[in-house]
Amino acid sequence: MRIVIISRTNHFFIDVGAQEKVVEIKRKIEQIHGVPMASQILTVSGWELLDALDMEDYPIVTEGTKVYLTIKPVEPPHPNNNHPNKMQITVKFSARQINMEVDQTDTVRSLKEKIHIIDSTPIKRMTLYFSGREMDEDFRNLNEYGIHESAEIIVFLKTMNRSRDEPPTRKLSLVVQTSSSLLNAATIPLEMRDSSTVNDLKQLLLARKILPVDDYLFIHRQRIMRDSCSLRWHGVENGDCLYVFKGTVSRSGYA
Repeated sequence: MRIVIISRTNHFFIDVGAQEKVVEIKRKIEQIHGVPMASQILTVSGWELLDALDMEDYPIVTEGTKVYLTIKPVEPPHPNNNHPNKMQITVKFSARQINMEVDQTDTVRSLKEKIHIIDSTPIKRMTLYFSGREMDEDFRNLNEYGIHESAEIIVFLKTMNRSRDEPPTRKLSLVVQTSSSLLNAATIPLEMRDSSTVNDLKQLLLARKILPVDDYLFIHRQRIMRDSCSLRWHGVENGDCLYVFKGTVSRSGYA
């Protein structure tokens, strides 16, 4: 599809694919227009497009969408910073915490291994959370979960039967924002348990006739939400806004 890149001084068209990553689009802009990738911030409707995500993660980006390009100054590397990817984080258990150094490119699995080496906690018992979201995919890098300098990782310990250390369910006050093609862009306040799935939310909106019967997808913090996963799994917090659009997600992208 073709989108429009708009900067302060001009605008230009660029062709992108549904499975093309944002970082690849930035690379095209650098090659064609000479804007360094590190200086580029791309936004749509006030949402920043994240480097590691594909275009299909942003169903609001369609043919002809205006993507705004902000150019920020590139800070020179600090002379004492010989390891720019290294960062200090805090790993918290229920009654203790440890400080450790990790690399942004470390995987969730390697983080668990480091915790095991330092604390002797069995890897199979660990469930890691950051900002309320479960880090449930061992092969993903820490930077894909937004881990940064001084971040706090919460460790819950699973037992053989059930995880007694799992966080208790909470009631969340949410705002569901529909797109302009639905209900004239309505804002809908709701209360749900964080253990509820996205499908539970969808069925509630349908049952209350807030939404007409159709296929819908929900977006939280620029990510498409999975129907079968809980609000807690997606890192939804009290007061967060969820966006709903008509459509489904297929292997070929947003439909």
